[in-house]
Amino acid sequence: MHTLDFSSWHSLLLTLIGLSVITLIGVGIRLLMMQVIQQRRERMNRQINERLRTLIAAYRTLGGSFTGDLVVDPRHRREMRVMTDAGTDSASDRARRIRDAVEAALSDIILLGTEEHVRLAERAAHELVAGQRVHTHALVVSLRDFIREALDLDPIPSDLAIPMQGPTRIPASGNRAKDDGKKDKADGGGGGMNGGGENFPAGETGSDHHDA
Repeated sequence: MHTLDFSSWHSLLLTLIGLSVITLIGVGIRLLMMQVIQQRRERMNRQINERLRTLIAAYRTLGGSFTGDLVVDPRHRREMRVMTDAGTDSASDRARRIRDAVEAALSDIILLGTEEHVRLAERAAHELVAGQRVHTHALVVSLRDFIREALDLDPIPSDLAIPMQGPTRIPASGNRAKDDGKKDKADGGGGGMNGGGENFPAGETGSDHHDA
């Protein structure tokens, strides 16, 4: 306080102005720092939310089924050409679509997962490349535990025996193609009915034919 001069009103006014300027500068710096910290926190929250959203989608893809065939068939269409009947073709198309979805999920996990997730996803990717049928249950369990912890949820009770999970079943595109074919056929039939009647030579109409 020995630096403050209260000997005159002029000196007191200058002192108060100096203190106000210093206070304003300090408040401005503090507000700027708070804004920078808040923006950084919001950016981190967006990144965390996007990461969780991607991992949750991967979890649904890899562990959306509890029944049926819970493994990923790595074969490609060229390896399934020996299957000629319609039912087998539909099944092979469904297996191909499941494999493609699983590969995309593994790619997202390798990008955004933890070290444990990346190791499990890398192992599954190598098995797919080697042509082996892949189980995704271990990776699904690891994703489930991580997501529940990130969302501040209680862990799964240890006394529960959750069935083995596998990739979600994706409808084959063959049924949709059949439905589209039936619809096109129905539209074509309607066009034939509208075009029914006598056929006249080019350039003639029905009235010209009767006048002749």
